Amino acid sequence: MKITPLSPVGGAEITDIDLAQPQSAETLATIEKAWNEHLVVIFRDQKLTAEEQLDFAGKFGPMGERGTPVDRRVETDDYGGAIMLVTNKTDEDGNYVGTIPEGELWFHSDLSYQEIPHKATMLHAVAIPDTGGNTMFANMYLAYDNIPAELKEKLAGRRALHAYDFAMTERYDLDNGLDNIQNCRQPIFIKHPDTGRTALYVSRLMTALIEGFDRAESDQILNQLFDIAADPSIIYEHKWQTRDLLMTDNRCALHARRDFPKDQLRLLRRCTVKGSGALTAA
Repeated sequence: MKITPLSPVGGAEITDIDLAQPQSAETLATIEKAWNEHLVVIFRDQKLTAEEQLDFAGKFGPMGERGTPVDRRVETDDYGGAIMLVTNKTDEDGNYVGTIPEGELWFHSDLSYQEIPHKATMLHAVAIPDTGGNTMFANMYLAYDNIPAELKEKLAGRRALHAYDFAMTERYDLDNGLDNIQNCRQPIFIKHPDTGRTALYVSRLMTALIEGFDRAESDQILNQLFDIAADPSIIYEHKWQTRDLLMTDNRCALHARRDFPKDQLRLLRRCTVKGSGALTAA
């Protein structure tokens, strides 16, 4: 097994390993160490069934169930909610068979709108378009470092509301209310439970309001934080290869998707690993 960093801000490539085969405790510990260091790790040239993907992911903790409500899921659910297809593939009637099929997707952290977000997301590239569809990963440790000192002081100990409408690829409008929307309040600055480092924990797609501020001031501060979180200098952009298996840390990295041609197939098989507890304020 060989580990090669892909950028100074995140991302490492892991080669010469077959994840369909059993892995030793030593190998799994080395992978987890690289993941903690690089936030995103990519295993090249993996040909995995859904069962093999879930088996490998399960080495890092219990499988997470997807956040999409059952009545809004489109693909068959043969794995107890653990598998989600992110794809623009359609069935014979022209209906999408997966979730979030097309277009650009703003920066977010998976399931931040739940009290205990999932710690890891794994994506297996089954089909990739010839162009576009790259996934960007933003380092939230560095985002925290880049926040002006006076703003850090102002936001210390504050929480923010995270909310998401599964039919949308843009930020939820709070004027529509929260009665039918999954939502949760999370610390703005969190302490990573494994590394002990402080990370910014807001995202343009899912963070809606800072507690203790009126709507106008909250929006102004959040937009400043969103810009810091999307600074190109802290982003690793992943150009997918077929058979990549990618593992990202939802507690210290945001991810976003670039657009791609609608007439080209993109299919990622997604699963997640549960977090061990609620996020702790830094």
